Amino acid sequence: MKQCIKVWTEDSVAKPHVIVAGAATWSIKIHNGSNEALSQYKMNITSIAPLLEKLAKTSDVYWVLQDPVYEDLLSENRKMITNEKIDAYNEAAVSILNSSTRNSKSSVKMFSVSKLIAQETIMESLDGLHLPESSRETSAMILMNVYCNKILKPVDGSCCQPRPPLTLIQKLAACFFTLSIIGYLIFYIIHRNAHRKNKPCTDLESGEEKKNIINTPVSPLEILLQSFCKLGLIMAYFYMCDRANLFMKENKFYTHSTFFIPIIYILVLGVFYNENTKETKVLNREQTDEWKGWMQLVILIYHISGASTFLPVYMHIRVLVAAYLFQTGYGHFSYFWIKGDFGIHRVCQVLFRLNFLVVVLCIVMDRPYQFYYFVPLVTVWFMVIYVTLALWPQIIQKKANGNCFWHFGLLLKLAFLLLCICFLAYSQGAFEKIFSLWPLSKCFELKGNVYEWWFRWRLDRYVVFHGMLFAFIYLALQKRQVLSEGKGEPLFSNKISNFLLFISVVSFLTYSIWASSCKNKAECNELHPSVSVVQILAFILIRNIPGYARSVYSSFFAWFGKISLELFICQYHIWLAADTRGILVLIPGNPMLNIIVSTFIFVCVAHEISQITNDLAQIIIPKDNSSLLKRLACIAAFFCGLLILSSIQDKSRH
Repeated sequence: MKQCIKVWTEDSVAKPHVIVAGAATWSIKIHNGSNEALSQYKMNITSIAPLLEKLAKTSDVYWVLQDPVYEDLLSENRKMITNEKIDAYNEAAVSILNSSTRNSKSSVKMFSVSKLIAQETIMESLDGLHLPESSRETSAMILMNVYCNKILKPVDGSCCQPRPPLTLIQKLAACFFTLSIIGYLIFYIIHRNAHRKNKPCTDLESGEEKKNIINTPVSPLEILLQSFCKLGLIMAYFYMCDRANLFMKENKFYTHSTFFIPIIYILVLGVFYNENTKETKVLNREQTDEWKGWMQLVILIYHISGASTFLPVYMHIRVLVAAYLFQTGYGHFSYFWIKGDFGIHRVCQVLFRLNFLVVVLCIVMDRPYQFYYFVPLVTVWFMVIYVTLALWPQIIQKKANGNCFWHFGLLLKLAFLLLCICFLAYSQGAFEKIFSLWPLSKCFELKGNVYEWWFRWRLDRYVVFHGMLFAFIYLALQKRQVLSEGKGEPLFSNKISNFLLFISVVSFLTYSIWASSCKNKAECNELHPSVSVVQILAFILIRNIPGYARSVYSSFFAWFGKISLELFICQYHIWLAADTRGILVLIPGNPMLNIIVSTFIFVCVAHEISQITNDLAQIIIPKDNSSLLKRLACIAAFFCGLLILSSIQDKSRH
């Protein structure tokens, strides 16, 4: 062995990439387990250590610890090979090889995992000495992971990958958050000292306390520093969970029970916490929050259980994602139609609330914008709705009430929008040319192309239009007082209500039967954009036609609905892991406790980020137009700087 390794250390000889070496069992057998043999073994390891150390500078060198034996099965000529002797030889190898490389940059790695595997499988050995084939396969697989994962960097790899180096943008972000934390601490200390000086004093005559301080409103600077301080700590947790390799990850394994039992559990909780709604209109605020809430919880369970492998569940989850986009079309159309507010403040508020967290995560986690696909999707559709309604002629409810001609004009706008959607859906080349233009390509490219973005957009291409059309029809019927939206009243007359309820239930079940009978994901995805609206409309009618159903809502689901966007985004890194491919393990060895702890932290973080986003939106997006334009100029400069730094990073990587 020494001679072989000595040849490899010579400069003129081609060196192996990986060397796996080990020795001890034959030494024990040949010398009948004598102490002199152990002393000779130590001398031999000592002489070979410098050569291994030299070789480790150019190759990966692993010293395999000897596996334990099953002494009861050993033949007579192997009885001297005891676990006690093996442990002594292993200890000698570890102490000598570790001491020889302690002060060196290179090191000989101890491959001890085979010993751990052997402790579990040696009972299956045929002769008590040699391990079964499965054990050797596992050791070989781990060795290949150690060597290959750091080169291939597989997206679902959870072991043996080195921590990615910090980019320039990440370093600048870390400096910014560090300064924010220091700034807030200084601000807090100064404010506390000022408060101590002005604390109440006792009046000597009356013996009563006098308050010398008047409660002043919190300054925008304090809110800003506090928000960025909290956000910095939260982002540090994100980074530790999914970039620093500090916590373990585990793979997902789908079973029906891991998906359906939690669904039943949250359904019971949701039904238990119910309250009366403030208003009884169709899709009132409490009801839409409830709808978002239970859908988000189902989607979270779908992701953590790995249920995407079960096609019927996958198709129903696709409907839930479509329902979110339906609400986007319905909600934004209703706002612009009723309020007629096409001002820049409204647009900036919506864009900020949708994108703030994702932009921060793109910077901190070094991920492209399109990686968080749902946010680009709702952002683009919001801009489509805004442009459709804001372009001349601007048609709003107040104007349309005076002349039915304006209703026809709006329908023409919607028809033109549908025509554009159909053109882009069936013209992949035109779609890719538009979104491959710089700087749009920086936002919508993933792995060097925009195919993923085209696939995501195309999958739910009609549902936002359906939401806009539903909002238009509903608001027109409401204005003409066709609907009965009083408390406890059915939406229509009893006959019509019963008929529509029957049709809705049949439609809902028909879609579920079709989705459950799906055999091919690609074919089902092709039909999904056209038929998903059936189940969405069926649910809306079932939920809103009965007056008693419209008058109550689940406060449990509604609470989650208010932070549904943050829950959807945060799950990528602090609930799931390895960019959603695995599950984060904070507490190894106890899956139930781990999921309880990680879920509690995950929900608290999502709620806190929602509060931070709302606080920052009030400061960064002021109502005053002149101030807003100045802020927008600063934001534009920030993104220009970000694009330049990103281009520099891309060039350095290539």
